[in-house]
Formats: sequence, C-alpha cells, structure tokens
Amino acid sequence: MKEQAIPLIVLGLLFFAGLASDRIGSRTRLPRVTLLLGCGLLAGKAGFDVLPPAVTALYPVVSVVALTAVAFLLGSALSLEVLRRHGRAIILISLSVVLATQAVVSFGLWAMGVPAALALVLGSLATATDPAATYDVIEQSGKDNDFTRMLKGLVAIDDAWGLIAFSLALVAVRLIEGADGGGTVLATALYEIFGSMLLGLAIGVPGALLTGRLSDGEPLRVEALGLIFLTAGLAIWLELSYLIAGMTVGIAIMNLASHHTSAFHEIKNFEWPFMIIFFVLAGAELDPGELLLAGGTGAAYAVLRVLGRVLGSGAGSLLAGTPRREGFWYGPAMLPQAGVAIGMALIAAGELPEHAATMMALAIGTTVGFELLGPVAASIAIARASRRS
Repeated sequence: MKEQAIPLIVLGLLFFAGLASDRIGSRTRLPRVTLLLGCGLLAGKAGFDVLPPAVTALYPVVSVVALTAVAFLLGSALSLEVLRRHGRAIILISLSVVLATQAVVSFGLWAMGVPAALALVLGSLATATDPAATYDVIEQSGKDNDFTRMLKGLVAIDDAWGLIAFSLALVAVRLIEGADGGGTVLATALYEIFGSMLLGLAIGVPGALLTGRLSDGEPLRVEALGLIFLTAGLAIWLELSYLIAGMTVGIAIMNLASHHTSAFHEIKNFEWPFMIIFFVLAGAELDPGELLLAGGTGAAYAVLRVLGRVLGSGAGSLLAGTPRREGFWYGPAMLPQAGVAIGMALIAAGELPEHAATMMALAIGTTVGFELLGPVAASIAIARASRRS
C-alpha cells in the first residue's frame, strides 16, 4: 500500500497549490492559469522533476475530462438569447480572426523565405487556441458583460474554424507537393466537425429532457459527470472532437432543459479540481528549452500570430458593428494556445517530413510562450475592454 501513498500526497499538495494560486491571483491580478502552469513547470522535468509517474500518467484522462467540462460550459454561453443578440458578431469576428491569422502568419513567413507549403501549415497552426485557459481567465475576472459573453462564444467555435483552416492548408500542401488525397483530408475534417455535432445532439437532446427529472427538480452531480464522461468517451471512440461534441451538448442543454442553470452550476462545482490537476500537469509537460530551438523563425511566428489576431478581431468587429473599445481586444484575449497546435503539427509532420523537426520545435516552443503569457494578455484585454461595459 505504501507505493500508493506518494501519488496521494502529491495530489493533495497540488490541490493546495490550486488554492494558493487562486489567492495569489486575486491579490496580484496574475491569471491563476499561468501560476498553475508555472508550478507544473517547476515540478516537471524542466524543473525539479518531483512528480511521480503515477501522477503524470493521469494527464491524458484528466485533460479530456477537464476540457470536455469546459466545452460544456462554453456551449452554455450560446443560449438563444445570446445568439439572437451576438450570433452575427460571433461568426464574423471568429471567422475574421482565423482568416487574418492564417493570412498574416503564412504570408509573413513566406516573405521571410520559409517554403510556401511550410508557411501555410504554420499559419493554420497559429489559428489554434486554448479554450480552457481563456475560459478560466474570464471566470477569474468576475466580469459578466457583452465582451466576456462574446469572448466565450468566440472561443467556443474557434476550434471548428481552426480545424477547417488546418485541413484546407493540408489540401493546399498536397496540391503544392503534387500529391493526391487532398479530398480525403477535407472529408476527414468534415466528418470530425459534423460527426461531433451530431454526437453532441444525440447526447444533449435526451440529456436536456432528463436533466433534473431524476432528482425532484434538482439535477444530481452524477448526471453532469455522466454526460461529460459519456460524451468524451464516445467522441474518442468514434475519432471525433470531444471539444465540439461537448460544446454541442452544452448548447442543447442550455436551450432545451428547464433546469439548465442548476445543471451548469453542478459542473462548475467539480470542474475546478480537475482544472487544477490539468494545468499543473500541462505545465509539467512544457519545456522552455524548445523556445530556443524555435529560433528566429519562432519569434517571427509569435509576432505575426499576435498581429494577425489583433487585426482580425479589429476587422471583424468593424464588420459586426461592435463597440470600438472592444474590437481590438478580442485578439489579445484569444492568444492562449495549448496542445491542439502540437497535435496539428504532429499530423502535418507526416505530410512534410523534410520540415518535421522545424515544425515540431516551433509548435512546441511557441506553445510554451503563448500558454504562459497568453492568459496574462487575456486578463489585460478583459480588464481594458470591460472598463465601460
């Protein structure tokens, strides 16, 4: 039994680290996400390497549960009322941010001498974000206004646009390289997007009808956990996106369930402990040394990504007619970037094996930077845009 003691002690300490980060964050205005990632960085292999394998082995499961719970909560932000008021703006701004990021990063890197195929793929990697980090920064801010509600909607659908952008970039790469199979890549992406939405509806609609009915009007916590685990498990089994599926379930419950407020309140009750473990273990996976390997191309990529998101959010806001004080702040608020970009890079490495090493070093290195500094930028953006909201 003694071999089980160390992992339990470490998990207990991690929960206390989460409490400490919450207190420090409230006093210093530093995002608790960044503090937890930093804690993981120190405890992981890049630091003192004190996390036992039994704890780090939990990361794949914990990350799926935490991100699916976040997807549920982001989906709950897309109520019919929000969609009526902000739906057009959410679509315009999110599309504008993705298109501008893809264009600015790809063209900028190509102008610097990066091969066109590699530049296209790197541009699509730049469209990926970290919904969990952005959502937690919003929650920590305590702001509930048009800007934060819009931001939740933007982050909720950003993964779908990013997946399409990445798939189209791979199609373009196959055309540039003279290879076949571009249609297969696009079909796979469409299957993942629309299949995930169908799975979300298949779980969310009956879930909305049953929520609260098994417990005299108040949904049990076990109902919410059951929906999250079922959605994540089926999505992985069917090779779909648990983020898109979870978001769709959240939308269905928000708009169809009579007790939806209580349902999402239950998710918030148990979501934070999972998030603590998730962010600490995510930090333990980071390696700042990859920033040096990314080199000058990595620095250019980072600057171009920031520029693309700022310009895209500004242009989209002008088209949507949102207040000028908010327009350019959506881009900085969507700077956090997580493992999705690394996953995309792994797939793209198979398409461009001659550039695989450069691509992986750049993807991992810049993700480290954006994961640590992105939440800080998001926190500043929310504070500035919410001054008069």
